[in-house]
Amino acid sequence: MVWYTLLVLAVGAERGAELAVARRNTRWSLARGAVERGRGHYPAMVLLHTGLLVGCLAEVTLAGRPFVPALGWPMLAVVVAAQALRWWCVRTLGPRWNTRVLVVPGLPLVAGGPYRLLRHPNYVAVAAEGVALPLVHGAWVTALAFTVLDAALLTVRLRCENGALRLAGPGTPP
Repeated sequence: MVWYTLLVLAVGAERGAELAVARRNTRWSLARGAVERGRGHYPAMVLLHTGLLVGCLAEVTLAGRPFVPALGWPMLAVVVAAQALRWWCVRTLGPRWNTRVLVVPGLPLVAGGPYRLLRHPNYVAVAAEGVALPLVHGAWVTALAFTVLDAALLTVRLRCENGALRLAGPGTPP
């Protein structure tokens, strides 16, 4: 349980680093005329992602979920791969990456890095992590709850993001 707690705390610290990058990138985007879309769903997203971390630790502690190596080790590999994919996205988008929906008008759609393979690779990383992190230590209820709620939230988020890209004008097709 100690190692799992450290893993969840490390993922939490990683999220803190993401927020620091996002704040810097928000300033960059707003200085170039970006307008934020989807403010209404952002608090739900923050709550869901915070709930994932809390749920992982709470379920393992309160329900006495054991570490099952045959499940835990592969899920740890998925968590690590999800982090790598997420930071590949951050690096590829550079100052355009954000936790909020901000599109700088007139900039072309990014088609390099993981975006040449997937339309929304960051959300693939989020979904994979949301399943894998709880399952590292058998927290299947948290994995299931996060997956269902994240699917609903991503439906709203993707509609918002694709709409924002359309509104940004030429060079930024949805």
